[in-house]
Amino acid sequence: MNITVLLFAGIAERIGQSRIDLTIEVPYTAGQVKQELMNQYPNASELVQSAIIAINQEYAPSHVIIKEEDEIALIPPVSGGDGTSSGSAGSEDLHASSDGLYTIGHAPLSVESTTEKVITPNHGATISFVGTTREMTGDQRTVHLEYEAYIPMALSTMQTIGQEIDQRWPGTLCAISHRLGKVDIAEISVIIAVSSPHRADCYDASRYAIERLKEIVPIWKKEVWEDGSEWKGHQTGPWNPQT
Repeated sequence: MNITVLLFAGIAERIGQSRIDLTIEVPYTAGQVKQELMNQYPNASELVQSAIIAINQEYAPSHVIIKEEDEIALIPPVSGGDGTSSGSAGSEDLHASSDGLYTIGHAPLSVESTTEKVITPNHGATISFVGTTREMTGDQRTVHLEYEAYIPMALSTMQTIGQEIDQRWPGTLCAISHRLGKVDIAEISVIIAVSSPHRADCYDASRYAIERLKEIVPIWKKEVWEDGSEWKGHQTGPWNPQT
């Protein structure tokens, strides 16, 4: 059976390509796909080991059986919002969820256009969280950031965050806009707008949204410094978006 595995961020950079074709015997599991990639690309084995297989844009346990028609992606630890594959840098394409609340693309972001999606007559509180590129982290100076995403899965997981928020704080609305490509110092990389009848739910849901985005949304950030660069993944302990 022939399958294609999509690669992103540091793994794609280390291996030197964004997709790999494999010929496998059936039955074959998601865990075996990872092992095969580690065997074929030992210089990237540590990165592959820390990644999780996604099947049809959903995180998959290692025991899940691969089918020939599956869309398979290897998802490194994500870093979305700190502060198909992505399009070419500099393009101004905009990808949106079916309800229009969640968008991702290369164009500069607008706080007003994201926030107005959640303002309704019956909500008395609206909060907009804006993440921007920070220049100094300790003694290290960032020149700019570069964002990459697994776009269809990023949109679907953003929608999942909105559904989780509605379950925790019924009636609360959420919209998320995320930038791709190069984001310069002080420019906006992510906007999260939340509205609810009362402010307490708004504060709680806004914090939940940004933390959850950094846990499950397949967006990756490369920090570019004056003397080098590095892909940044999950920074807060073992990464497990399936919990």
